[in-house]
Amino acid sequence: MTRCLGKWDGALRRAALIAGVAAVAAVAPAPARAQDALARLKEQGFCRIAIANEPPFTAVNPDGKVSGAGPDVARAVFKKLGVDDVVASISEYGAMIPGLQARRFDAITAGLFMKPERCRAVAYSEPILCDTEAFAVKKGNPDKLLSYEDVGKNPKARIGVPGGGVEEKLSLAAGVPRDRAIVVPDGQSGIKMLQDGRIDVYTLPVLSISDLLKKANDPSIEMVAPVQGAPISCDGAAFRKQDASLRDAFDKVLAEMKQSGEFAKIVEPYGFSAAAAMQTSREKLCGGPN
Repeated sequence: MTRCLGKWDGALRRAALIAGVAAVAAVAPAPARAQDALARLKEQGFCRIAIANEPPFTAVNPDGKVSGAGPDVARAVFKKLGVDDVVASISEYGAMIPGLQARRFDAITAGLFMKPERCRAVAYSEPILCDTEAFAVKKGNPDKLLSYEDVGKNPKARIGVPGGGVEEKLSLAAGVPRDRAIVVPDGQSGIKMLQDGRIDVYTLPVLSISDLLKKANDPSIEMVAPVQGAPISCDGAAFRKQDASLRDAFDKVLAEMKQSGEFAKIVEPYGFSAAAAMQTSREKLCGGPN
């Protein structure tokens, strides 16, 4: 009986050893693939980024060159990492994370604010651009809309929101019915819809609404800012979870640029506060580790 048990024990040890080797083999390629992410971009020569064409966060110039605070920071960081440039694709906010996961992009640098549910889906860098929310309304704010709750309580008020953006979620959470939260493809369309009376208020971050009103130069519309009760939000560059090592390399250079003052020189001409991004953290905005 003892001898049989010995044979059985030996078999168990051999099975455990084989299982352990198999487990190591199964997990070993994952870090290797993650480590290859930066090398892949270096070989590619550029990083494919998703943007929303929402100045001053992101913009596409008439000559096709990508600018805005987010892409400018990303371009500077990737340049230091040995990746020569960034190539942008315009996307709605709601399509950015699925596009990243489907490998249509290598990163998102588009004012995609950190929220716990997004942090579960992507690997964010440390904060880059911080802002709060604003309304564009008709001159004099005839409906007295100062908060998302005000829009929800007014049975006739229609609000224009970016699809999949923070503003859409804030509106719905504040009680705005789905049929009165109108998804708008871009800022210029939102201002035009407001001018034409198809919506009663259009919402984006303060800096975006300010830029749109400056360009529209229309005295019949004005900005309400900040929206009462709206949170201060920050974005970061977003990467696939399996590319966390690429995110970590990005973070290291970003921290060096924040420390040297180079970060402030890039974002502050666009109206963003470098200090605001440096006074918070990814862990705080995500509600835990990311």
